[in-house]
Amino acid sequence: MIEFEHVTKTYPRTHTHALKNVHFSIQKGEFLYITGHSGAGKSTLLSLILRRITPTEGRVFILGQDLSRLRPSRLPLLRRRIGMVFQNHRLLPNMSALDNLVFALRATGERGNLEHRALLALRQVALAHKRKAYPVELSLGEQQRVAIARAMVTNPPLLLCDEPTGNLDPDTSWEILELLNDINIKGTTVVVATHAKELVDQLRRRTIVLRSGQIVRDDDAGGYSL
Repeated sequence: MIEFEHVTKTYPRTHTHALKNVHFSIQKGEFLYITGHSGAGKSTLLSLILRRITPTEGRVFILGQDLSRLRPSRLPLLRRRIGMVFQNHRLLPNMSALDNLVFALRATGERGNLEHRALLALRQVALAHKRKAYPVELSLGEQQRVAIARAMVTNPPLLLCDEPTGNLDPDTSWEILELLNDINIKGTTVVVATHAKELVDQLRRRTIVLRSGQIVRDDDAGGYSL
């Protein structure tokens, strides 16, 4: 599903080594945490998967494709197969929950009964009853669940989450984590970048720990120590 081959990412202007010789692979159907303190390289790693940036050295393979050889015209197609959830949900404030999902479907060129598909996705996160609500009318946890539904509405095989519980209280964070686990159980590969040690300890899965851009631990048992 994902493979990093000795990847280094350096930002020339600041001479910052965001990642140094990172080498790992993620199999189809895995649930993986990417952990580490702020600045450890988690967001850089996700940006490489989405090919928002390119490696300084090494190669990244996503869904069997070498991103260094991917033509720019093929990039939108690749990104349609990757769902993305952010710490700040990034919902469109002037659209209802349902319309946020319909907009995402239209943006990827989907056709057919888009409202029906959007409603099914909201049902999967237990928010069909809030389909007409605008983001400001939803709690932070509900907003994030809508964001997850939006990421999953096209049924991507891979879901990336960048600090998905960063703004949430512990109980709501656990609800979001349970939802991500359910998505994984149904077959989606899930990668969660987080610095929240308590979440990793609550639901133990394979955990890669980054420190100053380097992998210092890759533990199938879950949990981490920095």
